Amino acid sequence: MSDKVIIFDTTLRDGEQCPGASMNLREKMEVARQLERLNVDVIEAGFPVISEGDFEAVQRIATEIRGPIIAGLARCVTKDIEAAAAAVKPAGERGRIHVFLATSKIHREHKLKKAHEEILRLAAEGTRLAKSHCRDVEFSPEDASRTEPEFLAQVVETVIAAGATTVNIPDTVGFAVPEQYGGLIRYLKDNVGNIDDAIISVHCHNDLGLAVANSLAAVQAGARQVEGTVNGIGERAGNAALEEVVMALKTRADFFGKLHSDVHTREILKTSRIVSRMSGLHVQRSKAIVGENAFAHSSGIHQDGMLKMRETYEIMDPVEVGWGGTELPLTKHSGRHAMAARLEHLGFKLSEAEIGAVFVRFKEIGDKKKFVYDDDLSALVDDSMMPQDEGWQLQKLEVSVATGQQPRASVVLSRDNESSEGNAEGNGAVDAAMRAIDAVVGRSGNLLEYNVQAVTQGHDALGEVTLKVDFGDGRLITGKGASTDVIEASARAYLNAINRTFIRRELGEQAAGV
Repeated sequence: MSDKVIIFDTTLRDGEQCPGASMNLREKMEVARQLERLNVDVIEAGFPVISEGDFEAVQRIATEIRGPIIAGLARCVTKDIEAAAAAVKPAGERGRIHVFLATSKIHREHKLKKAHEEILRLAAEGTRLAKSHCRDVEFSPEDASRTEPEFLAQVVETVIAAGATTVNIPDTVGFAVPEQYGGLIRYLKDNVGNIDDAIISVHCHNDLGLAVANSLAAVQAGARQVEGTVNGIGERAGNAALEEVVMALKTRADFFGKLHSDVHTREILKTSRIVSRMSGLHVQRSKAIVGENAFAHSSGIHQDGMLKMRETYEIMDPVEVGWGGTELPLTKHSGRHAMAARLEHLGFKLSEAEIGAVFVRFKEIGDKKKFVYDDDLSALVDDSMMPQDEGWQLQKLEVSVATGQQPRASVVLSRDNESSEGNAEGNGAVDAAMRAIDAVVGRSGNLLEYNVQAVTQGHDALGEVTLKVDFGDGRLITGKGASTDVIEASARAYLNAINRTFIRRELGEQAAGV
């Protein structure tokens, strides 16, 4: 058995299913390129059949990303499998079709209403069809951790015989605990006759906070692929955080022995920040590995120990995961070339038009603050993620606030080279600005979540606003905006959310439950 643990990243599929975290094509490509630099083994790029947008994203990633295997998800349904096959085809031999079918008793009886024999037949047929399109086929028995072990062994043996090269054992609802989950992997290795003909994979959810622990227990028991997401994002409580799995294997080599991944760990922090920015999901300060406090020490005893020997209170060198010194900041006098070079260093790959759009905002910010730091620059990239010809642009914002008077805002927006002005009063300056935007675009959203944070330190810090809005269809739309003025950042974030509703394609009601 190989000592390498294959790292399967599903940030762009399972991670994106987190409410309010959907990314457009441009944002998905930025994440995919960074995953390529991180050197993950597999990128699950999406669920091609659910929408034209998902199909296009998987196909584009399969075309442009080199190195990792590119996987597309599919139910054991002909149209799903054919859509996944077409989407991953540009990846050639690096293409993978990932098919799934529920197997647990509760799913069989209440969701599928099918008997054991029908499940086995559908699993085999789906796997064979996928194999006819693609050499590399992965099969997932959904809710495997709650499936009777004897029946699960039958399913696994059946799909391997039908051509599956990887068999994933998902803890779909985060029900498992490490000892039981590791035992299930050992049971399959002992009771599936052809188990050595496929790689055993695991996909754990974090409903009990055990996703990483379960993944590591499974690896100890013989699994050799771990599926998860950057920052642990995903449905409900999320997925196994891949950065934690990778660093656990590396840091505790004394325990895990020769087990290892090929991940370029110094890209971890950069990847975390790009995923956070593209998805609009902030990383909690105390998050292991990538949180702001992960390597911070405030206790006097800890600080004393750190000064004497770092290893007294740090089990990892922060440099190994990408933490390090701050780059020299840019100023308003820095040129376009210097800014573009810094963006490339930060992991962004922008077109000339996008670089131009960011440079305009860079100059605006440079006139308002002395230095433009790397985090400031990254925040400005969000404005370029929305194609300039496909949405409303903020040309002017004026807000009037006085004690004892209701705030009033005036905006000028442009679209398709035409400008429109809107005016409105509100309960506060931010509310007035949003109502003025509503007056122009002709629609109103229900603000459900609003977060503002300083991107860097200092009184002239760039403020970044992330908000989530429901425009009446029950879907949370994330908007992001940045400015030295919080009111302007809020208006930009709200406009960003509105633009997403105009150009986003419906993702469909069927969500993958692996």
